[in-house]
Amino acid sequence: MDQAPGDDVDLVPAVHDRVVALLAVRRPVLVCLDGRSGSGKTTLARRLVRRLRDGGATVTVLHLDSVYPGWDGLAAAVRLVGEELLPALREGREPAYPAWSWVRDRPGPDVTVRQADVVLVEGVGSGSRAGRRAADLLVWLEAPAAVRHGRAMARDGDSYRPHWERWAAQEEAYVRAERPAAAADLVLATAPGAVLSAGGPSLDA
Repeated sequence: MDQAPGDDVDLVPAVHDRVVALLAVRRPVLVCLDGRSGSGKTTLARRLVRRLRDGGATVTVLHLDSVYPGWDGLAAAVRLVGEELLPALREGREPAYPAWSWVRDRPGPDVTVRQADVVLVEGVGSGSRAGRRAADLLVWLEAPAAVRHGRAMARDGDSYRPHWERWAAQEEAYVRAERPAAAADLVLATAPGAVLSAGGPSLDA
């Protein structure tokens, strides 16, 4: 089941308009879509990419699901993305990382993150303090725990069910330590009756 962010509100324009404004100032624009599991990050990313490409922008997407080194790997991915991948992209380089094989439960071949007009980093942990120093726009997505759990189970089913609490504990530690929602340029509620809270985009970050 494909659960859309904001069941009765189209949240894509809120992010798209910020990105377009930033594109007038610099390229690449580094966008982090952060939020806990089941908050709607992947769906919003897919729709945002489609809208940006329709407008003529080139887009690279880094899904952090390929970066986490297993079910206990959130903290390691936070460090890698925030301290290495995002700063390298900010400097105009094309960093590589070992893509995690969830089937084999071990690192796979290195994957290079290609430069583009917009580089979209999607996944919980993308909005760490180190990461947001390099990013142009941080978007935090949120929804009630019951809604998020239902989405995650509908999406990944039995493969995720045994690990939900284990992963949620890591998310909680990350949120408490890094406070990404408090630092976000946009906070988007992705449950029915969604409300949008917006800060100002950092054009000179």
